[in-house]
Amino acid sequence: MEKNERDHRQIGKELGLFTFSDTVGKGLPLWTPKGTVLRRELERLIVDEETRRGYLHVSTPDIAKIDLYKKSGHYPYYKESMYSPIDIDGEQFMLRPMSCPHHFELYLSQPRSYRELPMRIAEMAKMYRYELSGTLSGLVRVRGFCLSDAHIICADNTQASQEINSVLDLIDFFAGIFDLKKGEDYWYRLSLGDRSDDKKYYKDDTAWEIAEEALRSTLKKRGEKFKEAKNEAAFYGPKIDVQMKDVRGAENTAFTVQYDFVMPKRFNLVYIDKDGKEKESIVIHRSAIGALERLIAFLIEKYNGAFPLWLSPVQVKVIPIAENHHATAEALNELLKNNNIRTEIDLSNDGFGKKVRAAKVELTPYFIIIGDKDMEAKKITLESRDKGNLGQMSNEEVLEKLLKEIKERK
Repeated sequence: MEKNERDHRQIGKELGLFTFSDTVGKGLPLWTPKGTVLRRELERLIVDEETRRGYLHVSTPDIAKIDLYKKSGHYPYYKESMYSPIDIDGEQFMLRPMSCPHHFELYLSQPRSYRELPMRIAEMAKMYRYELSGTLSGLVRVRGFCLSDAHIICADNTQASQEINSVLDLIDFFAGIFDLKKGEDYWYRLSLGDRSDDKKYYKDDTAWEIAEEALRSTLKKRGEKFKEAKNEAAFYGPKIDVQMKDVRGAENTAFTVQYDFVMPKRFNLVYIDKDGKEKESIVIHRSAIGALERLIAFLIEKYNGAFPLWLSPVQVKVIPIAENHHATAEALNELLKNNNIRTEIDLSNDGFGKKVRAAKVELTPYFIIIGDKDMEAKKITLESRDKGNLGQMSNEEVLEKLLKEIKERK
């Protein structure tokens, strides 16, 4: 399949990963059991790694009073991209287009000390944005999505710079798992504000200079290659955009690292320093992997649907050649399932060749064949999607091989 044929919408349909319904609404994907496995594996990867790096995962509502988004300043800037308010008991609520105000309210739930900073508040957050119907495109541009989101409350600019560096390390870590090469598959863009545009950007020239230099110097110290783009910042500060190209060569901003000096003022995000004085914090907004929907679209096209073993919705297909092999196949299937390997077993009356072709069409990483010779040898035959026939192995050998490959995320 050529690159221009690698359309995640078509591949996703063929593999039964997701669908859309006009009755549900445009831009609102419905995930099948197999597609949900993809989401769950990615969520597990993200949450486990972020937790290991000191992030505190939380859960906040998908809806909030309009007052919250007015307080943050998002409403006047982004109301065209927000769903219309919902009237409930005389109060107006909105589906959230971002999670930062929710996280700030969590921070404000009790007094904070400098000893707690940096505080890394993270969430796999469901969000809703009203994208024009003409701009919707499969999973790349949707109206409902789940963002790997986090907001890091920092004591000062030095701490903020250290956290920005750590976020870039995390981005590199995730990129390595998916074999993405910096400079080729993804690269950085430093998005700056425009001091002359007070309507689009918060007015504080000194703060803008400090924030832009913090991002620029961090990139330079790391030896990163990057381009600068004026008038591409968020209204509350500059950002590092992680740019990626899809298989058709279209460039998109996959996710961002943002320096925010406005929200601490709007929300009074303060802490008590070591001298007992109240000080204003700095906030870093970041995603280290972006929205699950856009990530999955990218991965479907990158792998052409042939996901690595750890990510595949079905990891192993067990194929008995004839009915007298069913009991052995079912016992092996249970062994694999009991070791948390995602399996399917084909007990249909279809011929052996048809069963194997079905496993190949479904792009299953491994299929296990059980026939007379295998039962005589008390072994099975392991076939690889990528490497072909791997020969006969014992159940223990197969299990060890699969678990090792899954653990190493290959």
